[in-house]
Amino acid sequence: MQSGSFVLILHTHLPWVLHHGNWPHGVDWLTEAVAECYIPLLNVFNDLLNENIYPKVTIDISPVLCEQLEHKDFDKIFEDYCLEKIKAARKDAEDFKKWGWDTHSIYLANWWAQWYEARLDDYKNKYGKTVIGALKKLQDEGAIEIMTCGATHGYLPLLGFDRSINLQIEAAVNNYKKHFGREPRGIWLPECAYRPSYEWKSYVPVAPFNQQHLRPGIEQFLSRHNIKYFVIDQKLIENSYPIGKFQANPEHFIPVQSPAFIPEPWNFDKSPLRLYEVSSSEKVEYGTAVCFTRHRDIAMQVWSGEVGYPGEPDYLDFHKRHLGSMLRYWRVTDVKADMQYKAQYHPDWVWKKLDLQANHFIHNMENTTNYYYNKTGKFATLCVPFDTELFGHWWFEGPEFIRYVLRGLNHSPWLKPATASEQLFKIQPKEVIGLPEGSWGVNNNHDVWSNSENVWTWQNIYDNELRLKNIFDKYPISNYSPLQKRIGLQALRELMLLHSSDWQFLIYTKSAKDYAESRFFFHNSDFNRLCDLLERACEHTELSSEEINYLEEVEKRNSIFPELELEWWNW
Repeated sequence: MQSGSFVLILHTHLPWVLHHGNWPHGVDWLTEAVAECYIPLLNVFNDLLNENIYPKVTIDISPVLCEQLEHKDFDKIFEDYCLEKIKAARKDAEDFKKWGWDTHSIYLANWWAQWYEARLDDYKNKYGKTVIGALKKLQDEGAIEIMTCGATHGYLPLLGFDRSINLQIEAAVNNYKKHFGREPRGIWLPECAYRPSYEWKSYVPVAPFNQQHLRPGIEQFLSRHNIKYFVIDQKLIENSYPIGKFQANPEHFIPVQSPAFIPEPWNFDKSPLRLYEVSSSEKVEYGTAVCFTRHRDIAMQVWSGEVGYPGEPDYLDFHKRHLGSMLRYWRVTDVKADMQYKAQYHPDWVWKKLDLQANHFIHNMENTTNYYYNKTGKFATLCVPFDTELFGHWWFEGPEFIRYVLRGLNHSPWLKPATASEQLFKIQPKEVIGLPEGSWGVNNNHDVWSNSENVWTWQNIYDNELRLKNIFDKYPISNYSPLQKRIGLQALRELMLLHSSDWQFLIYTKSAKDYAESRFFFHNSDFNRLCDLLERACEHTELSSEEINYLEEVEKRNSIFPELELEWWNW
């Protein structure tokens, strides 16, 4: 009776913010995400497991986020954050009593204090102060699957050198093995950005990148590291084209131009409900990987704050906060209402709404897969990827919505949850398609990450990639002393942190433009100063005590990826 599988993918990422500010931009992003998203989702997954319901959610965690969550400084940072929130909530309760506010306001303040006390207790006692360890345990039990992501969330299609793309993936694979004890099967391409192989040149006039030259497709990098699948937006599958198919016995490839090619049972329909192998050409021996496609209409029911489920009037409003404590005491009321018209939040009003919305979502998905199966005879893959922070941070009730959906699907005869790898193993697609270049951003191209507001970042990135390559060419890393290796590794870390697509995104959206620009400038400055030191060290110039102190300081401040190897930047 089952017509398809529900593949829920949660993209979990934050840029490197440790030791780079607190509020409103900085490490508070990390503590908020742990308290409001990661711990509530862990609670949902473990509660379902206790009900003998395997969540089967696929979560990708960027390596840069793994490093922060497992950093030795994070425990105290998170505990202090929760204690500050508890203290602020209790002060609100006292103030509300003193000011003669209504009893419900006082109740909400105490409710928030208890909520943060519970999250701190979860972190310390239920999960042993390790979110990554708790997720690893769920994966080891077969309850969820964890993917990887570009190491620092670099925007892969626009990186200058192939070695930079390879570095983002190789560092990600090694970091994943360090934290999860196995190799990743899938990857979240940052911003779902894909580029096939073609004669590429950079958008900005920086030599040699602006000189047209053949570059491998992203799937070829993935295949090199034994990564089996990635995620794309629906627009890319709509503009895809057939290349051929693999035959099982014996396994060989037949391109569409071949007289031996038989279209049936291909039924190439460009549907987001299908899985396809992706290649840049009929030269599949260069490497392929399977694409999971976001189902746009189904995803927008959850994603949209205006017409989607998060806009329910009784849910907690994200934007209106009480001055001082910055706690939220109001409900959505109306998504278009001015802040002064927001009504009080009632936590006990949300449960019926969650139940109704989860059932509506399940029935809509069942109808979608049933219709597709009855029409084509194909078992459907209904993939809906979201940013993890939607569930709990932007939409406070989001983790409970996931609980209701997964619990409801446990009783569905037509649709069941599956991890991406389980679905890939079940379908085992043989058809090979080509994809256009694109992302899940505005216009499904690179406009968000390369435009008149942020194109200057690419000028610096390309200059820096070229500078590091020239240094390594002039001074081979095989001859490096321990000090030279330290300097080179830290320069490579700074380059990777410069690669983060978050800086271009924040500049484009203007949500944290000043912070993003300053972070980019700092990493750019550190990179070039380290390159100066590396060149001097390679010329056997003795570094001063001040320069050694600077190296130690920047190593401490940006202590990401201690396992990093200089050789990973080779290609």
